[in-house]
Amino acid sequence: MVTIDPKEIPVPKMHSYLLGAIAPRPIAFASTIDKEGNINLSPFSFFNVFSANPPILVFSPARRGRDNTTKHTYENVMDVPEVVINIVNYAMVQQASLASTEYERGVNEFVKSGLTPIASQKVKPPRVMESPVSFECKVNQIIQLGDQGGAGNLVICEVLLAHFKEEILDEEGKIDPQKLDAVARMGGDYYCRAQGEAIFTVPKPLLTKGIGVDQLPEVIRNSKVLTGNDLGMLGNVEALPSKGSVDEIIEFSGATEVHQRAHQLLNQKKVQAAWRLLLTYHNL
Repeated sequence: MVTIDPKEIPVPKMHSYLLGAIAPRPIAFASTIDKEGNINLSPFSFFNVFSANPPILVFSPARRGRDNTTKHTYENVMDVPEVVINIVNYAMVQQASLASTEYERGVNEFVKSGLTPIASQKVKPPRVMESPVSFECKVNQIIQLGDQGGAGNLVICEVLLAHFKEEILDEEGKIDPQKLDAVARMGGDYYCRAQGEAIFTVPKPLLTKGIGVDQLPEVIRNSKVLTGNDLGMLGNVEALPSKGSVDEIIEFSGATEVHQRAHQLLNQKKVQAAWRLLLTYHNL
């Protein structure tokens, strides 16, 4: 284990560790406007949602580490406290990256990136037409976290109007992550794409109360085959199911094979079947 005290290493190195470890991070593609009406468009991965009522998004255009200057987005929301936060998907990720270029003040990144501005309904900055989701926001508060290079500036935004392209919605009107095809930032030049097998489900223990790993029979809890994820799935049942039939274990020659088969069933999300197999073999 490598242990690091942030005060004992250079800021850029700590910055690299933070961005490499705290990942993936969603991207706020922020459109802002200055007092003269100049439009700015820039992506920020210090971003997330923090409240649903009221709907609050927060992103941070941090001070530049190399020279402690502030970004145009930060200066714009200080002058005109409005922003449109657009979500970046795979189809536009290269253009969003291009928009992060540090062009001179007054340069319109919509033009540079080839993206299309469309008028917002409640705020002055335009939306990105290509984005699958856009949030028109007013800026409620800006919190400066420091005055040195690398310090963040939390821009707390309240969503006034949200726009969703119909093609990303499923039959129930919910966002389909496969259709959204979102991208997120990792460390360095790395991104990740939420698509295909990268998207998986984990049942939330909200309506049920799992028995917990501590309640698993010792022979299962101390298995040399079952993983931590396996134990978590087994511990997420409300009660142990009934045993299976002898036929379910007759093909296995020992505990290792039984646990390997249970591991396969759990990978297929067949929790009850895995439990029946384990309970029957161990006669629990």
